[in-house]
Amino acid sequence: MPVQYNSSSPGSPGTWRYGGNQLKRWRTKANVTREELGAASNYSPDTIKAMEQGVRMPTARVLDVADELCHAEGLLSAAKDYVRREPFPARAQDFMQYERDALTLWSYELALIPGLLQTEAYARRLMGDSLPPLDEDAVEERVAARMERQQLLTRKPLVGFSFVLYEAVLHSPLVDKEQLVHLQELAQRNNITLQVLPYSRAIPVALAGPMVLLETRDHERFALSDGQAVSQFTADSRVVCKHTERLSMIRTVALGPVESADLIEQMASDL
Repeated sequence: MPVQYNSSSPGSPGTWRYGGNQLKRWRTKANVTREELGAASNYSPDTIKAMEQGVRMPTARVLDVADELCHAEGLLSAAKDYVRREPFPARAQDFMQYERDALTLWSYELALIPGLLQTEAYARRLMGDSLPPLDEDAVEERVAARMERQQLLTRKPLVGFSFVLYEAVLHSPLVDKEQLVHLQELAQRNNITLQVLPYSRAIPVALAGPMVLLETRDHERFALSDGQAVSQFTADSRVVCKHTERLSMIRTVALGPVESADLIEQMASDL
């Protein structure tokens, strides 16, 4: 069965939606308006509405304030133990579950440094520039989750990694010398292969978008492809085969690992 995710589908955790529903029910029963709850908890009425709809996580402050205003006798405050911010965006959560069990992971990236290769500073700049914007707590939680996720690079038994980066990735204003040096260091690991696809070698299939191919320790094979509106994570053998062929073509025309390391070293020295 293919595992697929469309980013237009509901992505809020069920605990958010249930917590928000209970918040609205208690507020309505106590005749407390969104404006009153917002003023007491220092949130706008629109933010309270988003929490009640499950679009945003009901925060501890709102739950505590609502508990007191609505005389819920601790029932709303108790939700703090169950409502937690998800460390990864909804569109990535299925993939992350399987990534933890990876045997091999091959990646091609067209615009961004892959999450597994990002420095903390790069990840923070990237997430801090998200649309819609993330609040500071969400940024820090996602950065921490990404850094923890990178333990996969050194996990025993070792996972085999192959990364191909289009040259544009390295020229991004988000990429500083620290990030380039970090790439050099990671490429020296015996379980990581890093290649760069120069502008001059770009072939049409390389411009079709990023992708990840993943094989689990149970030898299940998956493909992940990302777009602005839709992400697909699937075990459909036809899709996996198509992505495998495309990535193989890209790897063939990309610089070899040694040439790629030399290019990255030169770029780092120029900064």
